[in-house]
Amino acid sequence: MNSNTPEPITQSQLLKVTEPLPLISGATLTEYELVYETYGELNAEASNAILICHALSGDHHVAGVDAEGKKGWWYDYIGPGKVVDTNRFFVVCSNNLGGCRGSSGPTTLNPHTGKVYGPDFPIVTCKDWVQSQDRLRAHLGIEQWAALIGGSMGGMQVLQWAIDFPQKLRHAIVIAAAPRLSAQNIAFNEVARRAIMSDPDFHEGRFLEHGTTPKRGLALARMLGHLTYLSDDMMGSKFGRELREGKLQYNFEVEFQVESYLRYQGEKFATKQNFDANTYLLMTKALDYFDPAADYDHNLSLALAQAQAKFLVIAFTSDWRFSPQRSHEIVKALLDNDADVSYAEVTSEHGHDAFLLPNAHYEGVFSHYMQRVYEELTCLEKQA
Repeated sequence: MNSNTPEPITQSQLLKVTEPLPLISGATLTEYELVYETYGELNAEASNAILICHALSGDHHVAGVDAEGKKGWWYDYIGPGKVVDTNRFFVVCSNNLGGCRGSSGPTTLNPHTGKVYGPDFPIVTCKDWVQSQDRLRAHLGIEQWAALIGGSMGGMQVLQWAIDFPQKLRHAIVIAAAPRLSAQNIAFNEVARRAIMSDPDFHEGRFLEHGTTPKRGLALARMLGHLTYLSDDMMGSKFGRELREGKLQYNFEVEFQVESYLRYQGEKFATKQNFDANTYLLMTKALDYFDPAADYDHNLSLALAQAQAKFLVIAFTSDWRFSPQRSHEIVKALLDNDADVSYAEVTSEHGHDAFLLPNAHYEGVFSHYMQRVYEELTCLEKQA
């Protein structure tokens, strides 16, 4: 594309599903909607489709530029000639159920009451997301995904797909993820939820009915979350102990640059990004509940024995939230089943956020594997 040519505007699409979806919690969504975006063209055989699964605060706008000029959250990695090349692949990304970017969730209307769901939207799990995404797959006329790709919570969805629908994907790319949360990670999520729920403007989740938003609690939750996404080295090199005013003020206002940064990130999330507090609660709970091995006598190798896909697993050296050791667990369980698995441990100082950021080694590994996906796709087309 000529650099002077305006980039095409990506358009969201909406799938309305009237077939009931029984949830793991025991509740049932009698109907629901999924908002999604697509990039590239689906080929005649419908064999070049890739599903991107988003992380906790992500959404369906993964690539391109929307009508407001906002770039997708993985803009640098998905598009024409990029790592996930939309000249080759048909890329799909949907907003998870329970989200706040258009799919059915706490901010949408309950069809049975005509009122906003708010806290009445049922608890959803990773298995529920996969089930709903499979409805989208069928709607798009895709028999089998060429690949599923996800980082962090998105990588967990990829794992769940490989277990629940093993014949529906040829490749699984799991980045900066884990087979389940550690006690420490569950604890971080609980503190974040408690910050939101103790905000006086939360109103037991019915803040929209009261015309309020628990901005303070949501900002605190985001500050805590953001803190865990960065590495100690990264924070040290970026901020150190630098003071805003150049000298100590001996008070409880913001004095250090790192304090200012975290407050900015929290306030931006709660105001400019306008993320829904009930959605934050739901997403963190879904993370806590994720444990596919639990259905297989807590044996991850047994759980991943169901998988038929070929795997690429990527971890980052400074990611202490989902450390490389957690990726090692996934790789070992796959190797226990003689699966086709590639593993890369990428040196990075950026902590958990590294999967979103430029890194030559990471991009090289990712690009090389996507070339493999494309070459296998080409072979399939020749055989057809």
